Amino acid sequence: MTRSGVRRSDLLVAGELNPDIIVTGEDVEPQFGQVERLVDGITLTVGSSSAIMACAAARLGFTVAFVGVVGDDPFGRWMVDALASRGIDTAACRVDRSLPTGASVILARRRDRAILTSIGTIAALTAADLPDDLLMRARHLHVGSLFLQDGLRPGLAEVFRRARALGTTTSFDPNWDPREAWDGGIGTILEATDVVLPNREEARRITDVEDDVAAGRRLSAYGPVVGMKLGAEGALVLARDTHMLVDAPPVDVIDAVGAGDAFDAGFLFGWLDRRAPEDCLRLAVACGSLSVRAVGGTEGQPDRTEAEALADRLSARAATITSASRTSP
Repeated sequence: MTRSGVRRSDLLVAGELNPDIIVTGEDVEPQFGQVERLVDGITLTVGSSSAIMACAAARLGFTVAFVGVVGDDPFGRWMVDALASRGIDTAACRVDRSLPTGASVILARRRDRAILTSIGTIAALTAADLPDDLLMRARHLHVGSLFLQDGLRPGLAEVFRRARALGTTTSFDPNWDPREAWDGGIGTILEATDVVLPNREEARRITDVEDDVAAGRRLSAYGPVVGMKLGAEGALVLARDTHMLVDAPPVDVIDAVGAGDAFDAGFLFGWLDRRAPEDCLRLAVACGSLSVRAVGGTEGQPDRTEAEALADRLSARAATITSASRTSP
C-alpha cells in the first residue's frame, strides 16, 4: 500500500508500447518486383498487446497505470499521448534516446493476420523499471508479450515475488514466441503468478501437450488460474478443480487484432472483483467477442455495461480432455 494506505490504481500494466500500422483486405500479401496492390485500408492505431490490454481495462472502468519504454520519436510520443487520452497514468513510462520506438505492420484479413515487428524499445523494459514503490501502488500487476520482453523476462519471477509480498497480485499473457523456444524460465515465473492468459496454441507449445484441457492443467499445476483463449470456439478456465468452457457468441468479425487483449482485461476485471472462475471467463469471452467489431485493437472495445450484458447471456459447461497428449498432464 501507499503511505496513506490507499492503492492508486486497480491495474499496473508492464510491457511493450508501440503503434500498429494495420493493412486490411482479403488480398494483403505483398509481391516483390515493385508490384503495387490496392488494399481496403491502412490505419495507424494503438498497438502492442500490453497497451491494447491497458486500454481495454480502462474502458471497463479500471484505474490503470502503465510502465513501458519508448524512443524519442513521433511514434513514441504518439503512443504515450494515446494512452494518456484514455485516462491511463503514463508517469512511469521511460524514454530511451538510443533506440527507436518499436512498431508492427499487421496484414489483416477478416479471420487471420500476419505481423511484421521491429523490436526497437519493445525489449528495453527491465526489472529496474518496476521498483517496490511502483508495485505497491496497484492492486494487480499484468505483464504482456512475455516472450518479447527480453530485458524484463530474466528478472520477472523476482518482480512477481516482490509484488506478491507487497500485496499486489500478478498475471501475464505469454503471446507468441517469435524464436519458438517457448521457455525462458517460464516455470519459475508461473510459480509466482496468480493468473496466466495464453491462447490454445501458446499453451500447447509451452507445455508440449496437444489437448487444450491437458495443457491448461499442466500450466495450472504451477499454481495460477489459467484462462485459455480458443478463438471462435470460446475459452477455457482451469482453476483447482474447475475446468469450464464458454462458447463464443456469433459475431461479425471486422478485425480480430486485440481480441485476446480485451479478453485479458475482462478476465482480470472479474477476477479482481472476486467472481467465480466461470464468471470471469464469461466476461472475458464477452470482451474479446465485442472487440472485433472495428478495425484496430482498441476501437471496438466494450464498456462495462456492454460486456456485462453479453456475459449474462453466455453459458459455461464442464470441459474434459478430448484427445491423448504427447506427455502426461
